[in-house]
Amino acid sequence: MSELRANIHPDAKIGDNVTIEPFSTVYGNVEIGDGTWVGPNVTIMDGARIGKNCKIFPGAVISAVPQDLKYAGEDTHTIIGDNTTIRECVTINKGTTDAWKTQVGSNCLLMAYVHVAHDCMVGNNVILANCVNLAGHITIEDHSILEGMVAVQQFLRIGAHSFIAGGSLVRKNVPPYVRAAREPLSYVGINAIGLKRRGFSEEDVTRIENIYRNIYVLNKVTSKGIESVKKNIQESQFKEEIVSFFESSENGVMRGLA
Repeated sequence: MSELRANIHPDAKIGDNVTIEPFSTVYGNVEIGDGTWVGPNVTIMDGARIGKNCKIFPGAVISAVPQDLKYAGEDTHTIIGDNTTIRECVTINKGTTDAWKTQVGSNCLLMAYVHVAHDCMVGNNVILANCVNLAGHITIEDHSILEGMVAVQQFLRIGAHSFIAGGSLVRKNVPPYVRAAREPLSYVGINAIGLKRRGFSEEDVTRIENIYRNIYVLNKVTSKGIESVKKNIQESQFKEEIVSFFESSENGVMRGLA
């Protein structure tokens, strides 16, 4: 472990082959996994649990107290999975009593100036591009991509394998496998390119496309679209997953393309 000119609390648990560059600060209630690199001028505060082989770039602040006036000093955490890259000036706040943790999964990329607020749950293989801002209590499922300058309202859910265009304002839940863009945020197709890159077959992509065609193209009212899917679409894991997403979305789901 390299710690020359870094400020590392003696109670911090640092794994093997960890590099902590000069002028970084690591608080006492912190765990850092093997092989992780912490660049200069990084601050890792109490409650951080960082996995193996992560890369944390200068200016990042991990596990600062939530920007929530209800927070009263509870012992909460920020959990980062393995092989995740956190670029310059990213801020990730610890949880509150709602979830007791903020979590970012494994194999994620958080580009410069991303903010992840308290109690967010970010899945595996997620990309948050430059200046993405997540309010509190947001769930982002595996393999989602949010382009630069996307802002997401609190308590929302972003479905797996979705793609949200840069500069979007997200005020409703975004279902899985879709591309979302425009203002207000709308369905503009399925994320076919991303799905094929991840090994989805042409048949699977067609199944997903047919489901959303019933929901958003053939029906202008989402509830009618869901009923059409239930009646007319062959059973599959995709049908079950998408219908469940819509029916469990208390905050509503983004609109179809007008």
